[in-house]
Amino acid sequence: MEFFKIRRDIPFMRHALVFNIISALIFVAAVVLLSTRGLHFSIEFTGGTVVEVRYSHAADVDGVRNTLEKGGFTDFSVQNFGTSQDVLVRLPIKDGQSTSVLADNVMKVLTDADPSATKQRVEYVGPQVGEELAYNGALALAITCLGIVAYLALRFEWKFGVAAIIANLHDVIIILGFFALFQWEFSLPVLAAVLAVLGYSVNESVVVADRIRENFRKMRRAETTEIIDNAITRTISRTIITHGSTQLMVTSMLIFGGPALHYFALALTIGICFGIYSSVLVMAPLVRWLGVKREDLIKPVKERKEEAVV
Repeated sequence: MEFFKIRRDIPFMRHALVFNIISALIFVAAVVLLSTRGLHFSIEFTGGTVVEVRYSHAADVDGVRNTLEKGGFTDFSVQNFGTSQDVLVRLPIKDGQSTSVLADNVMKVLTDADPSATKQRVEYVGPQVGEELAYNGALALAITCLGIVAYLALRFEWKFGVAAIIANLHDVIIILGFFALFQWEFSLPVLAAVLAVLGYSVNESVVVADRIRENFRKMRRAETTEIIDNAITRTISRTIITHGSTQLMVTSMLIFGGPALHYFALALTIGICFGIYSSVLVMAPLVRWLGVKREDLIKPVKERKEEAVV
């Protein structure tokens, strides 16, 4: 299925150096932001107070958020828990304020707005839990990266594995750079989005790599640069269809998903946009500069010597 068919190959590799310099500058800027500003972690990572509230009717989650904002609370999260009547409120602990006092202040604000609100339980989540979540998230990211390299090295060649993981980590670091720059809240859903982007980006890398391998078989007299340009050009229509369809869904979450899905969808949007860029203009040039050649992907056929007939 194609929206359009490009007759002549687009010379992407002619401008590969310029694109990679731009990528390197953005990557360095993201690393500097992460080092200097850091991430604004949610209470799932930093610890805080969890208050479970039950209403006599279906809870209006957005209304609860507005009520807490008007009450002067910040950096909190609100979500349904169990049933539509139960709401879970997470808040960070402030210096000099106990968990019980914070929970009482929350309930006072909520009951003033809706007398049917009742407190079910109050829990304190220590920062050690957040450290464990951060460690497990980093471990999941590392295992995913190793799996991607191993898969591409086995299916294609080690040069594709190295190039793809550099390109995909480029996407992840840039996403984190945006969150550090604007100090958006980094929560567990955002971590899930980052891991999803890592898997989503490698899918595009596999498609381009597969077309490059196919071209090495078909275009026997062509140079490596021509083969890569042709591979990227032939996958443009497919890229527009798949990424466009995914972005439509993500955009709907970004607009209509509310605060609970806002940063999750925002991370996916950044990842999808840079995932297209990195698969085409980061991974492919790296493969070329690593010196991929026809013999790496297509093993030469050894001619059998016929035995002389005596």
